[in-house]
Amino acid sequence: MNRKLIRPNLSDLKEQMGPTGGTRAKRVPPEQTNAESFYYLKQMNSKTPMVVILLDGEEIHGIIEWYDKNCLKLNRTDKPNVLLPKHNIKYIYKASEATEESK
Repeated sequence: MNRKLIRPNLSDLKEQMGPTGGTRAKRVPPEQTNAESFYYLKQMNSKTPMVVILLDGEEIHGIIEWYDKNCLKLNRTDKPNVLLPKHNIKYIYKASEATEESK
């Protein structure tokens, strides 16, 4: 029995591999890094007073009671507690980090 060796043409393989030459493509970073969850949990456990700046510029002071994918609940001492949708939050910082200009 006579076997025939099948060998692909190298130029065809190079064309199929594309311009990268067959090197691995870079991996896409993970969609969720859990950094946000870690930050919220740290602030909740230490009951850190926080300042939340909303998109319209309003400042809300309070302590984070809980959070989920879409909302953040703040406990406030002088006013009723508030549930904030995350899409309305511009940024958050610790009240102890407030500068004289922002007061």
